[in-house]
Amino acid sequence: MATTSFSLLLGAAMVCIFLYLMVRTSLFIIADYHWTEKWLAMALLMAETFTMLHAFGYFLNIFHVLHSPRQERRIAMDRVPPLRSYPPVAIIVASYHEPLDVIEDTLTCFYNLTYPNKHIYFLDDTRYDKPGLDLADYRARVDDLCERIGVNLFRRPWRGAKAGMINDFLHYLHGNPPEGFTMTSFEDEPSAQDEKYIIVFDADMNPLPDFVEPLVAFMEDNPTLAFIQTPQYYTNFEFNRVARAAGLQQAVFYEYICEGKSLQDAMFCCGTNVIFNRQALWDVGGFEESSVTEDFATSLKFHEQGWSSAYLNKVCAFGMGPEDLGGYFKQQFRWALGTVGLFRTIVGAFFRNPRRMSASKWWEYFLSGTHYFVGWVLFVMMLCPVLFLFFNVPSYFAKPEIYFLFFVPYILLTLSLFLFSMSQRRYSFRELAQGILLQALCFPVYMKASLLGILGFRGTFGITPKAGATSLPLYALWLQVLLAVACYSAVWWGGLRLWYEGDNPLALLTNAFWCFYHFLLLSSIFWFNYPEEKRS
Repeated sequence: MATTSFSLLLGAAMVCIFLYLMVRTSLFIIADYHWTEKWLAMALLMAETFTMLHAFGYFLNIFHVLHSPRQERRIAMDRVPPLRSYPPVAIIVASYHEPLDVIEDTLTCFYNLTYPNKHIYFLDDTRYDKPGLDLADYRARVDDLCERIGVNLFRRPWRGAKAGMINDFLHYLHGNPPEGFTMTSFEDEPSAQDEKYIIVFDADMNPLPDFVEPLVAFMEDNPTLAFIQTPQYYTNFEFNRVARAAGLQQAVFYEYICEGKSLQDAMFCCGTNVIFNRQALWDVGGFEESSVTEDFATSLKFHEQGWSSAYLNKVCAFGMGPEDLGGYFKQQFRWALGTVGLFRTIVGAFFRNPRRMSASKWWEYFLSGTHYFVGWVLFVMMLCPVLFLFFNVPSYFAKPEIYFLFFVPYILLTLSLFLFSMSQRRYSFRELAQGILLQALCFPVYMKASLLGILGFRGTFGITPKAGATSLPLYALWLQVLLAVACYSAVWWGGLRLWYEGDNPLALLTNAFWCFYHFLLLSSIFWFNYPEEKRS
């Protein structure tokens, strides 16, 4: 009964979204705009349309989750099939000059995995030949660490960052290793290179001992699966505000969105805590090396080739999130650049052969590929109320009473449903607000990355720093600070206009409200940028 009521509310929210868009579009068309503000008004309408479509996609994923009986799902922890054999599995981590204490923790967790037929490989991708660097001591300590724990150590001439390293390792498994490679085996029983599955971790990810068994069981039971993705959880979640907010931002993605994508066979790989069918990876030519988000790009190749994917919503591994705004912005820039860059590929693939994937898959890829345009959306939505209060443009409040008749139901219903749906997964409003705040503060990074991505700039792969938190100088946050000052000033100017002019008070109050809201949001940049001591 509760599910039925919630589904009806979801349906009502989706109807409200389309009604609101129809009203906003109609108001835009009939309003007597001057040509100089026509473009700004259109930008606002496009920003609202973007927000509505992505909200619709989110609620559609929730709808799929609610209406998919658990007993019919292929991948769920209460339906793990029996594991009748233990096919060989390669546990791998690619590392580029990561801190040795981080590597040791990860390799120790690999060693403690309870799966009996595993082979552990450390793919050391450090640039030992890079001019100006003396890494002889680091290399010797890596060798000692792998020997002490009992881990196979793979090296090769550097190329292609993480994707290139894994592809070269894949060629090694298939008996066609790259030139100049070295494989040093420190296992008690050397690997036979016949691993059926490959499990990929980031260098700071620590899996739980029983990580492998259920994933292999699902893969054995579903031979068309290319990979199964599991969520990430940050161990520095509790004591670092940036890591906590970044983790909560990801929680929104790893809950209903991933489950909904999985139910539509449209889940994409997130690069770590994931098991691959080795044959599937070989079938698509390995990881896509032309993108800094090689995981997302490779997922598209899997689905285009007819392979399936899935998501298991069980936290099975723990890692470290970015601990300051510099690290967070670097991480988000790389994700945004690669994702928007792939959007060009998605559009091209769709127009070349729209029947290659189902409509639901294309829809999910379009949503994912356009997500990081949210930076421009946030900028437009923050800027427009300021411009209205100072210059009375864009004058989009042609009929405020009609606008509010449709806007208020939409915002109240969608916000309530979002908070309620996440509360069912034990997330509070305060926690979710932190993730939303941090993502909103990243809008200049998303703007730059999405512009470069759509222009075809590839960028370079970079690891997220793990050396503790430092503050960014204010000049690095100039756009957030400048816009916060503009919003605060606009609130005061709107109040003066309301007092002395008194014309169109509903529009003035509404825009002043949004300016004050955006000021509070933007001013949180100082809280997130405040340095915190790293705890052990």
